[in-house]
Amino acid sequence: MKTVILCGGLGTRLSEETTLRPKPMVEIGGRPILWHIMNTYGSFGHKDFVLALGYKAEFIKEYFLNYHALNSDFQVSLDTGKVEVHKKSNLDFKVDLIDTGLHTLTGGRLLRLRDFLYKDGTFMLTYGDGVCNVDVNQLIDFHKSHGKIATVTAVRPGARFGGMKIENGKVINFQEKPQSGEGWINGGFFVFEPQMFDYLENDQTILERAPMENLVKDGQLMTFEHGDFWQCMDTVRDKQLLESLWENGDAPWKLWE
Repeated sequence: MKTVILCGGLGTRLSEETTLRPKPMVEIGGRPILWHIMNTYGSFGHKDFVLALGYKAEFIKEYFLNYHALNSDFQVSLDTGKVEVHKKSNLDFKVDLIDTGLHTLTGGRLLRLRDFLYKDGTFMLTYGDGVCNVDVNQLIDFHKSHGKIATVTAVRPGARFGGMKIENGKVINFQEKPQSGEGWINGGFFVFEPQMFDYLENDQTILERAPMENLVKDGQLMTFEHGDFWQCMDTVRDKQLLESLWENGDAPWKLWE
């Protein structure tokens, strides 16, 4: 099953970092947050990724093009250029890097990936700026059990994020970034069926607005409630929190060895 990671946004709320690099490449513990997200999925056996690129896409492309060399030990014969690898990178991920446009919005980025995803059936999607200790395989099992088009992982941080009203596991209202109130919010970590593409119109489609609202109207959006750790990296303060957890050996999202 493929996992889409949205990596194309401008990251304006973290401009202290993102003027130089895209938000998914901002580091936690010396590794891009994107690396942490991919390892979370990888710890559950999901290693086939599609990255929807946009802002400063070249940084992410260069990172993966050079990943094997930079994370391996090797010998170079300077007279012949021959390379002998002593110790290889231990990651066996496959990564499609697709430029989905500089100004494309979240739903539009997904729509541009239709040809990469549709034929393979069910797929996952998350954002390139949040870590979580959700059990991905339990999430998939839940999605398959209800037979609807979409599942969103619901989490419970503060009130500055998009809210959802839930009854008996079904989303009955989806509101992006309410002004007040607390409760379950959109934590990303979606599972979608290919029919999801029918809810996307063009590059300016915002995934979290009309598509989600229309899925709710059609009774096709279910929620997987995750009451444990989730944290996005919207601000410098968020980054510092994640960095502190990692440095102290108390990073709940580190589910791999």
